[in-house]
Amino acid sequence: MPPSKKRKVTAEVDDGPANSPQLEAEAAEEPADVSAKTQERRDRFKALQARAKKKSAERNMKDAAAESQRLATDPNLLSSLSRKQAFASHNLLKADTAAAGKDFERKRAWDWTIEESERWDKRMEKKDRHRDDVAFQDYRQDSRKVYNRQLRELKPDLEGYEKEKMAAVQKAAMSGGLEIVETDDGELVAVDKNGTFYSTADSTDFVQNKPDRAAVDKLVTDLRKAEEKRLRKRRDKGRGDDDGDVTYINERNQQFNKKLARFYNKYTAEIRESFERGTMI
Repeated sequence: MPPSKKRKVTAEVDDGPANSPQLEAEAAEEPADVSAKTQERRDRFKALQARAKKKSAERNMKDAAAESQRLATDPNLLSSLSRKQAFASHNLLKADTAAAGKDFERKRAWDWTIEESERWDKRMEKKDRHRDDVAFQDYRQDSRKVYNRQLRELKPDLEGYEKEKMAAVQKAAMSGGLEIVETDDGELVAVDKNGTFYSTADSTDFVQNKPDRAAVDKLVTDLRKAEEKRLRKRRDKGRGDDDGDVTYINERNQQFNKKLARFYNKYTAEIRESFERGTMI
């Protein structure tokens, strides 16, 4: 058996002990750099926080000053001042035009077109009619104003009306009470054979109509609004629902009765209580 060959072992140079101080220095510098960067980031974040807080405080102060100025300014006073300024400008222009010997209305009309002038005249005419119509004249006039207002606020459901109309026409045509005739022009005309389709003074078919839920709710809402408006007018006039017995015939008599009550109620309290108890002799 041949002898085993001797393996050559190369002695590697172990430079660990020689490089250990450098590694330790790098390991020591690494935490120092991390702590320095962390401190720098923390300082930058604190600076950003301080700057944002300062800006927020300045903005809040500015908003608070604007809100205080807005609350201190009376809107009615501003509108009154603007109205007075407009009147003053108008009178000044009118005086200057009259001093120059020119027609004021003609000069002012140069700034408007014909369409704008006509719209303005219609608006002024409508405003004058409304001003004359505001005061109470009689109950018939008051009812007419309420009726006109309800007409202005009325929004008919035309789409639903057309659907119900077509359904009624089809139903009458199928039952034979209505005949669809085509004219020479190609137009379809509904002919009522026995006179039962179209309503007359003696028709009672409308009692079978059942409105939908939305229409009923709208009617209830309108009635509630009218009642609230009536009560509000009553409160504005100084006549609430809990005023007790009505002892006056008009506003002047009501004021006179209040004046009498203010001076003489303390003397007539016992007599009135006796009348209410029914023990007055």
